[in-house]
Order: sequence, then structure tokens, then C-alpha cells
Amino acid sequence: MNVNETVGGIGEFGLIEAVTKGYRQGAEVLVGPGDDAAVVAVPDGRMVITTDLLIEGRHFRQDWSSAYDVGRKAAAQNLSDIAAMGARPTSLVVGLGMPSDLSSEWVTELARGLQDEGEALEVSVVGGDMVQSDKVVVSVTAFGTLDGREPVLRSGARPGDEVALAGRLGWAEAGYAVLTRGFRSPRAVVEAHRRPLPPYEQGPIAAMAGASSMCDVSDGLLSDLGHIATASQVVIDVRSAALAIPEPLQAVAAATGLEALSFVLTGGDDNALVATFEPADVPIGWTVIGTVAEGNDNQPPGTVTVDGEAYEGATGHAHFRS
Repeated sequence: MNVNETVGGIGEFGLIEAVTKGYRQGAEVLVGPGDDAAVVAVPDGRMVITTDLLIEGRHFRQDWSSAYDVGRKAAAQNLSDIAAMGARPTSLVVGLGMPSDLSSEWVTELARGLQDEGEALEVSVVGGDMVQSDKVVVSVTAFGTLDGREPVLRSGARPGDEVALAGRLGWAEAGYAVLTRGFRSPRAVVEAHRRPLPPYEQGPIAAMAGASSMCDVSDGLLSDLGHIATASQVVIDVRSAALAIPEPLQAVAAATGLEALSFVLTGGDDNALVATFEPADVPIGWTVIGTVAEGNDNQPPGTVTVDGEAYEGATGHAHFRS
């Protein structure tokens, strides 16, 4: 493919052919790209489905992230949601809106990122759609299987459970703080903003260990724990001393005047997993960071506290708020 060729120059079907010719299909894919729809086997008769959008200028910037990074991130956000149900992801479909003068190479790099993120999980990109738009919009829908297990919902947390975490928190938010100030270091946090590292395998592990509730942390730990607390009608308390604050986050906090702990408590886009378990059921690979209790007059159901106190300030990202 000519590196100077644009989307408008190669055309929709030429671009589709260039994107899909290298895609490998997993065992569950019965019909892949090329027909009006894909056909994917559903081993136990149920399918787990989630979808997410990335919009240029709001969720990514081309001067901050490569097309490959955007592809990895777009896939990761959806695959993590499948894992948060205790399920195993199997396939993706992708909707892509883009200007006609966008480089076709940018699109093929995006496609490579999508494929590579799912490669280790044997997740296949089975189809999608492309349209012209004023800016780049990436919509990914992911499918998964429960392999005979029941889904782990947000509504199952019980008083007496412990809250546990798998994955890292605060790295992507620290990277965002660095990038918005025009810097590119520490490199580790910048890379974390560009491309998350979700603990995919821990979703099914938590389900098999008896997790009573689980959630993907994409908007911030306190915000997403709030979804569990509200759905389960319980109070959740987070112990700040149990939360790791690695040196790169401390360095960014010192350089920016921000609080390192706030990166961990309220930063999104790392796609960690948080779940609740009976104390004896917390599996290896998970760190206990809090407890679940009944609500009362001072702390009604749906409340999330830090060290027993209300958290002052925003608890994470919220859509449709300026």
C-alpha cells in the first residue's frame, strides 16, 4: 500500500480488503469478514456483548497516540468489559468513521492494533463498517462466552465481603496529566495513557473463585465502585494504605502539584478489575483494598468512602459533564 494514499483515494472496498486480508480467525468464528454478517459459535447458548466509542479529540489525539495505539486501546476497553462479567472474549466488530483525506496507512495500523490486542486471547475481528465523517470515530463491539458459568454482576456484593483489585490504577491518568502539560515523560505513564494493560485473565479467575460482584475500572476506582455500591445497595469503604502508588505516579504528582493518591482513586482508562469476595475466596493475583458493609443513616446504601470518610472532589470521569 502506498504510504501517501488516502482513504478517499483507495476507496471503501479497497480499504476493507487491505484491513481484513491479514486477520486470523479463531475457532469460534464460523464465517468471518466478507459476507453481510459474521457467524460466531456460542458454546453454551449465551453471548456476552458490550460496545464502546472512541472519538478523536475527546478520547484520543493523533499527536499523542499512534493509530496502532488507538487500535489497542479501543479493543482493550471492550475486552476488559467482557472480562469484568467473568467471561472469555471471543470476537470483535468495528465501526470506523473517518475523513476522506485520512491516510489509508493510519487505518491499517489501527486495524493491526485491534488485531494484536486480541491475539493473546484468541479474539478475532470478524467484521464491521466504514463511513465518512468529519473526525475519526472508532466504535468497537465485543462478544464473549461464559463457558457455562453464571455472569458476575455489579449487584451481588454483600455486607462482610472484601473488595479486591486486579491490575494497576492511576497510570493512565498520570500520563494524561503529563501530556496535557506538553511533556512526554515519564515514558511509562505516557505509554499507559496510550495503551492500557487490563488483567483480562483475572475476570474468569474471579468468577471461578466465587466473586459476588465485579466491575471494570474505566472511569475511576471510586466512581466504578459507586456502581457496585448502588446496584448492590451496600456501603463500600476503600483503605488508601492498601493502594500502591508507584514511583512514576509520585514523580508526576511532584512535578505537577497534583496528588498521587487522586490518580489512583479517581483516574480512569487503566481498565483494572475490581470485585467483591467472601474473605476466604479472594484469589491469587488480587489485592484486598476495602470492605463492604450495610448502609445506615450516616452512610446510606450506594455510598463509597475512603478510610471511613466521604471523598472530597470528583470521584472519576462522568460523561456529558463539561
